[in-house]
Amino acid sequence: MYQVYGVRGNMEMEVDKEEREAGGSLLERIRQENDIKLIDRKDYGKLAEEIRAFLIEKISVNGGHLGSNLGAVELTMALHLSLNLPEDKIIWDVGHQSYTHKILTGRKDGFDKLRKFGGMSGFPKRKESECDCFDTGHSSTSISAGLGMVMARDLKGENYSVVSVIGDGSLTGGMAYEAMNNASKLETNFIIILNDNNMSISENVGGISQYLNGIRTAEPYLGLKEGVYNTLMKSKRGEGVVETIRRVKSSAKHLVIPGMFFEDMGLTYLGPVDGHDINALMRAIKDAKRCKSAVIIHAMTQKGKGYPPAERHPARFHGAEPFEIETGLPKKIREKANYTDVFSTVMCKLGQQDEKIVAITAAMPDGTGLKRFHNMFPERFFDVGIAEEHAVTFAAGLAAGGMKPIVAVYSSFLQRAYDQILHDVCIQNMPVTFAIDRAGLVGSDGETHQGIFDLSYLSSIPNMHIMAPKNKWELSDMLKFAVEFAGPIAIRYPRGEAYAGLQEYRSPIVYGKSEMIFQEDDICLIAVGSMVRVAVEVRASLKEKGYGCSLINARFVKPIDEEMIRTAFATHKLVVTMEENVASGGFGEKVRRIQNEESASGRKTLAKLLTITIPDEYVEHGNVDLLKAEIGIDAEHILERIFEII
Repeated sequence: MYQVYGVRGNMEMEVDKEEREAGGSLLERIRQENDIKLIDRKDYGKLAEEIRAFLIEKISVNGGHLGSNLGAVELTMALHLSLNLPEDKIIWDVGHQSYTHKILTGRKDGFDKLRKFGGMSGFPKRKESECDCFDTGHSSTSISAGLGMVMARDLKGENYSVVSVIGDGSLTGGMAYEAMNNASKLETNFIIILNDNNMSISENVGGISQYLNGIRTAEPYLGLKEGVYNTLMKSKRGEGVVETIRRVKSSAKHLVIPGMFFEDMGLTYLGPVDGHDINALMRAIKDAKRCKSAVIIHAMTQKGKGYPPAERHPARFHGAEPFEIETGLPKKIREKANYTDVFSTVMCKLGQQDEKIVAITAAMPDGTGLKRFHNMFPERFFDVGIAEEHAVTFAAGLAAGGMKPIVAVYSSFLQRAYDQILHDVCIQNMPVTFAIDRAGLVGSDGETHQGIFDLSYLSSIPNMHIMAPKNKWELSDMLKFAVEFAGPIAIRYPRGEAYAGLQEYRSPIVYGKSEMIFQEDDICLIAVGSMVRVAVEVRASLKEKGYGCSLINARFVKPIDEEMIRTAFATHKLVVTMEENVASGGFGEKVRRIQNEESASGRKTLAKLLTITIPDEYVEHGNVDLLKAEIGIDAEHILERIFEII
């Protein structure tokens, strides 16, 4: 027996684990999509409690996105009760809040392997279920995707509902507003649900809105509105009369309707609605389905609802590691510093030494390690929300104003700001530092979050410079180098424990130069960043077999150290490049270009070349070590490939 907190206030509800596992629960009756409609209305609250208990139990074992899913239980239930899946479509923005959706579409058993290699994804996946109509992983995309589906539906003469669910955090992304602006022109039904877990509900405003929503979406009202509009537009002066009515109507609405921001954009606004009141949500969805326009339902929810530790610490339970249910504390205490910790410490030291240093994050102060910098230098810290494009151009403006901006961002999220990097930073050669966290394989979040493209997409941009540290001390040295560099520069480093080996090899950072760690003959390993650690293992095994083996720490991916590489080709029998990036556009491709130039010049090139890269494909979710083995970039598989050649 353990406790969860139900939907009726904070009343404690006892859930018998043994009873649920024996099949006596409501949840056991959900075997496939639409089974929820067989549940008696009076039991909706109990089903919500069981879903929460199930999520807490499973995520405490496997980890995952807990807070966002606990907050969206009733909202998801209301959608499934109001729609007919898979005919109707639900697009989940980001998608990390889709666990209840997966449960209600018959995937409950998949939670034992949630986010594990070969198991169920933590995000919507079209190939996983017909009820997942659109793959998501990044934010602010659902309205655009939903609008596209609406247009496809109407062009094909089909009749089904399309619902885009987006969080208030995702509304900080400009793409959402671009989509809403486009959706305002619709004369067909499209439902947008704003899952707002950051604001409280005012009873007075909510009551007035509920009353108005009932009137404004009632069939007689909508029929009268459409009839009057059509009649007036047939007359010569009808257009002017319609515009006058619209202005008067808008002025009146401003007094009583909280969603006028959306109304002014051309969307019909319903709400706010209690996002934990299933019946109220179902009424709102029913009302919204009547409208021949884009409709936004404003649902107020509580992140972490039903589990006190998650309610008190929503950020901690956004992406939770396995934890103890009773306390909410992680089961595994991290003892060794990771690269994010190192970045955090160095940023604080740099901030103390130089008042021109400013830090920018796109809604990830904790994840990127900038929370301490924020606490120490609040006036020099900027969280711009989920708006990577703005973050980069904002940084360019800071640099133009004489500051030293450092943009801390995950590799997969920086992809969203490619044009801003090229157009606003690199064309002007602005001294902006990009601290790229989660570079390479990140594991459980899968395809949309793997940081395996940054070397490729950044290398293509003139004036961009790219470094990758071999260990935690080199990350510190590279940051110090970067903030004094007179141009755009990126430092990419992986998720997880910071490598503490090779401490004795700490030569100064020299622009465009690599580092020879071990110099021998036969085989030369040239490793980028995180792969230096793997190269040390590979070298040790080769030494045991009697081979001489050099090891070069690439340090710079752009500009590449051509002199060192040409020397390596001239003095070894085999050169092996190692990187945690896709093959196309990566470090190995640059080295092969140099090899081809050496051959074309008529010089005698002794060495063969083996490039160790991630294949040019999307990498699924799973444990990072398992993924490395699966795609062949772990020490064992690299050795196999080397022995095949030599």
